[in-house]
Amino acid sequence: MIMLTAVVAAVYAAVLIPFKGLTIIPGFTSVRPANVFPVIFSLFFGPAAAWGSGIGNLIGDIFGGTFGPASFFGFIGNFFFGFVGYKLWGNLGPLSSGEEPDFRSNTGRQLLEYLVVALVAAAITAAIIAWGADLLGLVPFPVLGATITVNNFIAAAILGPPLLYLTWPRVKEMGLLYPEVLRDDDLSDVASARRQIAAYGIAVVAIVWVLVGVFIAPPQSTFQRALGAIGFVLVLGLAVVSGERLSELVGY
Repeated sequence: MIMLTAVVAAVYAAVLIPFKGLTIIPGFTSVRPANVFPVIFSLFFGPAAAWGSGIGNLIGDIFGGTFGPASFFGFIGNFFFGFVGYKLWGNLGPLSSGEEPDFRSNTGRQLLEYLVVALVAAAITAAIIAWGADLLGLVPFPVLGATITVNNFIAAAILGPPLLYLTWPRVKEMGLLYPEVLRDDDLSDVASARRQIAAYGIAVVAIVWVLVGVFIAPPQSTFQRALGAIGFVLVLGLAVVSGERLSELVGY
């Protein structure tokens, strides 16, 4: 798992750095086709993708010339960018396809589930980073929250499905999917109802946090700070009680 974390971090950083020059908000975000990796790596490698995405983004900041106080929130936001996928896949009730994400059967349902996962992952990352930048007085939440959500989602939505179609069978054949890499004791044994409540909770908190932060709460206000604090605590709590279902879907 440590090796997979290092691989995720290296790949993410290696694709982030060359695009740092295509700036959207100077010092904070740029055109990032690499944003597809935290989402699909989460489905492949589970917790290794979460740690690898956080570390990879930090490396990208350091070597891409954007390292600063907001990089702390960038690490946390990108940790959750790589965390959401394997926690939500299969746990979204009627929105779930009931299939492993190989895009080789039941394709329409898999695409719907993937887009929901990608949107939630993009939103929660944007909310955490925009909250941090707003707290530090660097960039107003509405500007950064909306920009990161759209930027993250577009890359993951366009590039993710074809990459999963091409690579999922090969990664599975190599025995690198997280249910096979992790020990049985490391796979959380969480009841189905609790998994779904946690998954829906993470999705609702992420979307509501971004929408209220962008359209209702004034930038750098007490309301904005309190919204972020409540949203972050809720996300942490839901993450702790969440579980994964991919191991069942892939037959482990």
